[in-house]
Amino acid sequence: MTERKAKTRLGNWRLELLVMSDFKVVQRALLSVTDKSGLVEFAKALSGFGVELVSTGGTAKALRDAGLVVKDISELTGFPEMLDGRVKTLHPVVHGGILHRREDPAHVEAVAEHGIGPIDMVVVNLYAFEKTAAKPGVAFEEIVENIDIGGPSMLRSAAKNFEDVAVVSGVDEYGPVMGELAANGGKLGYETRWRLAKKAFAVTAAYDAGIASTLEGLGGAGAKAQPEVGTEVSGLKPTANPDKPSTSNPEMPSTLRVIAGQKAALRYGENPHQRAALYTDGSGLGIANAEQLQGKELSYNNLVDLDACWALVSEFDATAVAIIKHTNPCGVGMGATVAEAYKRALAADPVSAFGGVIGVNRTVDGEAAAEIAKLFVEAVVAPEFTAEALAALAGKKNLRVLRLKSAKVERVVKQISGGFLVQDEDRGMVDATTLRVVTARKPTAEEDEAMLFAWKVCKHVKSNAIVYARLDAGFGQTVGVGAGQMSRVDAAKFGAVKAALPLAGTVAASDAFFPFPDGLEAIAEAGATAVIQPGGSMRDAEVVAAADRLGMAMVMTGVRHFRHG
Repeated sequence: MTERKAKTRLGNWRLELLVMSDFKVVQRALLSVTDKSGLVEFAKALSGFGVELVSTGGTAKALRDAGLVVKDISELTGFPEMLDGRVKTLHPVVHGGILHRREDPAHVEAVAEHGIGPIDMVVVNLYAFEKTAAKPGVAFEEIVENIDIGGPSMLRSAAKNFEDVAVVSGVDEYGPVMGELAANGGKLGYETRWRLAKKAFAVTAAYDAGIASTLEGLGGAGAKAQPEVGTEVSGLKPTANPDKPSTSNPEMPSTLRVIAGQKAALRYGENPHQRAALYTDGSGLGIANAEQLQGKELSYNNLVDLDACWALVSEFDATAVAIIKHTNPCGVGMGATVAEAYKRALAADPVSAFGGVIGVNRTVDGEAAAEIAKLFVEAVVAPEFTAEALAALAGKKNLRVLRLKSAKVERVVKQISGGFLVQDEDRGMVDATTLRVVTARKPTAEEDEAMLFAWKVCKHVKSNAIVYARLDAGFGQTVGVGAGQMSRVDAAKFGAVKAALPLAGTVAASDAFFPFPDGLEAIAEAGATAVIQPGGSMRDAEVVAAADRLGMAMVMTGVRHFRHG
């Protein structure tokens, strides 16, 4: 045998030995979980590999009830659980068993001297802190009691010592871990332990961030103050001097924490050369957590448009349908049925609707689905679909169909170079009682209703925005949408150009005030008879005079709806 061949064989032998040493036998596991889904099956699998089970409180009871042999943590530590369960795993026997390095003779000697046995796996999921804190009327004491101390400590200890210990921090890991144990005779490999450790640190980081954010949101009357759970924003809060810079806003978090787990890798971002992924807050709510019932993989642009679409239709209490393209509405309609509302939305701009996404704020039935199936659209989102609707849409195999539970957005976060911008979600809305008529002619009841409809739509159109709308058989319908123009006059003209329905007798909504009468004049020339706008321009009097001269009715809201994207 040549020297080179001998070295090669020796190298391969060493590599094989190294790979084999990467696998660690699991002999003892400590289990302490809040979410007991899949627990018994996982513990039975561990027991089948001869793993000794050590557990705490309710977890130990669940395992015993399933017929498994379990050692209580107090048997291991020689110390009883105390202080209503606050202290049970915070003990040297537990953390020494997890943290000692098996290849370090001094560590091995130290734990042997104190009778500490190794713990090779830690299975922990944490108290449901954020779920508890979100309960309406939850007491401060209950929030504090649901701050897990021992759980994160064990996760961090096990994750730090991942070379010797496996840490299972979520129910979703039970299957993969059982599979690897089965494939390797009760052993887990280095790469798996490393992956599990990184996940455990992410879990504890998110958990701590959730606690910090929740406690920061408590009222200002001291530690016993109640959290402002489900507080509604009833209008815009005026600023004493909006031009004066401020170094802080006490109503905004002092530290911005954005923690979300990756749910899916996306094919690409807005364009094919951009990488992208979808992250979820884990709430099970909103577009990010919607259940896809059929269709192709969702794209980055699909998700952005679907979110815009759902936000728009959620403005309406009555049945409404919105068709969105590039986050702007092509058409919005209301009706006695979903099919009626959809037809009105489509009629507003059937050309732009091609390839858009559709949002419905009611259950989609068979009749509505049959109408939707006639048009090529990328996706449809609704709270529910009937069996007949799903059957009607099934023929469009690529059509993405999403069912979701609505999420309440509190704050909007936007990244800019070097930092982030945070603002409250725009909830500044008006009703008929808060409109201020500023023209000689008062709007008719029909114009009032149409303007309020147009105002809700205008809030979701990119600035500068002008929306033309009408009532059709008593139901709101957009007629033309002028979106994202640099000039308000251009927005008025563009909205008129986009109209596929007659503009005569429509109303118009403007997301911000008219700086000059020319924008209003363009709206009147298009055929609108009434306008809703915020007001607040130094030339309001000139704009009102122009409306009177043109015989138009005008109302002011005092609320602006800029939407810059």
